[in-house]
Amino acid sequence: MITDLAFYVHIPYCARRCGYCDFNTYTPTELSLGSDPAAISTISHSYIDLLLQEISHAQRVVEETGSSARVPTIFFGGGTPTLLDASDLGRVITQIQSGFELAPDCEITIEANPDTITPEKLDDLLDAGFNRISFGMQSAAPHVLAALDRTHNPDNVERSVKLAQQAGFKELSVDLIYGTPGESMADWEQSVDLALSLPITHISAYALIVESGTKLGAQVKRGEVVMPDDDQTADKYLLADEKFNAAGFDWYELSNWAKPGSECRHNITYWQGGDWWGAGPGAHSHIQGRRFWNVKHPTAYGQRILASGNPMADEEILDSTAQQSERVMLELRMRSGISYENFDAKVIEGLGEYLREGYLVSEAWQRGRLVLTQSGRLIADRIVRQILF
Repeated sequence: MITDLAFYVHIPYCARRCGYCDFNTYTPTELSLGSDPAAISTISHSYIDLLLQEISHAQRVVEETGSSARVPTIFFGGGTPTLLDASDLGRVITQIQSGFELAPDCEITIEANPDTITPEKLDDLLDAGFNRISFGMQSAAPHVLAALDRTHNPDNVERSVKLAQQAGFKELSVDLIYGTPGESMADWEQSVDLALSLPITHISAYALIVESGTKLGAQVKRGEVVMPDDDQTADKYLLADEKFNAAGFDWYELSNWAKPGSECRHNITYWQGGDWWGAGPGAHSHIQGRRFWNVKHPTAYGQRILASGNPMADEEILDSTAQQSERVMLELRMRSGISYENFDAKVIEGLGEYLREGYLVSEAWQRGRLVLTQSGRLIADRIVRQILF
């Protein structure tokens, strides 16, 4: 039975593709709309119309199970959702509200590029129903942003976050990336310090992953840029964690810290194996152990929606082994950790070595749970492999 169903809404448009990004996004040029980012606004209304039809399809799917669903969170990601008109984005929220029960405290997040923010847009987003905003900051160092192919003006981050606070947003987050080629420890510390000087309630910090098929991936492969070594990347994580903690931000997931009560509830749904519907091109969904995903290209997505209302490309049913593996990989990332009581005796014996070496919290171990220490977070993948393989 479906009880809670979160919604992820994918906005697959960007003004320009960043060199490190392999997300399912498209620029005006790639969509044959010309080179002007403003061209995205010309397809805003029609794209939202397609999303509304998919949400109606989601409602039918839930009804066919004989269930009703409450929506605790809605997350608009991309791409750059703030390229679209706030009134159009608000139509998606209204459609979800008309087909499902919105929780009274429903968390409704939008990702934002600082360069797209104006006081008027922020007012419109609040009027549309958004109550949480997450800014892509990445770095405070211009040369690091250049290495990432980010186009936003770093000064706009501070301006945009403060404007959002003044407009009335109570939950504000920024995303940082560390481990970019050419980023020194001083560069990273500058980024962390600037982020912490802002009136935010949440912060994410991700190590840069070089994906094949991206501009950065090609540069690394050709030897044009050199990635920093693992030790320096680990040192950057430790520096950030210590500064975040000192500023009152508690870690609740490997790459996320928040003021008390400001954790991203939508992402917690993913990590705890909850149910969510992903709307839009390439979006993934998960309902009761069934995972399914949409066709990737906006054109194909539109064709599927107009033909049947169902843009699904494929699906898989997760058996008990797959569900257990995912539970270990995701829940171990969280501060609450995971129970080890049902693990094989040999696995538990092997984990004892990590306990003795200080990678696991001893007090939690005594309660039958695996919880990572700060140093344990640096080798989380190794510990997962110990459990699963």
